[in-house]
Amino acid sequence: MKKLLGENRRNALLNLLRKANGPLKGTELAKHTNVSRQVIVNDMNLLKARNEPILATSQGYIYIQQDDSIQTFERKIVCLHTPQQAEDEMITLVDCGVTLKNVIVEHPVYGEITASIMVSNRFDVANFIEHIKETNASLLSDLTDGTHLHVISATSIEQLDHAEQKLREKGYLIEG
Repeated sequence: MKKLLGENRRNALLNLLRKANGPLKGTELAKHTNVSRQVIVNDMNLLKARNEPILATSQGYIYIQQDDSIQTFERKIVCLHTPQQAEDEMITLVDCGVTLKNVIVEHPVYGEITASIMVSNRFDVANFIEHIKETNASLLSDLTDGTHLHVISATSIEQLDHAEQKLREKGYLIEG
């Protein structure tokens, strides 16, 4: 396979991401374009700098397709739980029809650190948790003794309210 260069490669990457039915890993994209994974990382950063709606998740890169016909609502929530309860928190949210978009922690040196999660169903949650285990990575909330924020989204306010109520019942929600 011929190595794709510069702008041609970035256009090919955009086309692959737009057509994909799910996340694409950097290694997959590297094989398809016959370059290294690091070149893909650089390309994704260049594309994001051009305001392409690309999201890097633990499952791979996603091109965010905006469907303006579907109204979505977002809310920022504050949670506290142990690392062992993270999977239950995520399942609780997705079972309410909510997408868990990210996690945010306040770091004493770096300030606010935000990481994309983008899980919408139990399959996504299982993949996320498996990836954490495989890589032996720590959760960002480990930096703050379990306190963290999430941006959650849904197609109705009622779904967001229901998700908050379920987290409240489990003792995961911090309220002011």
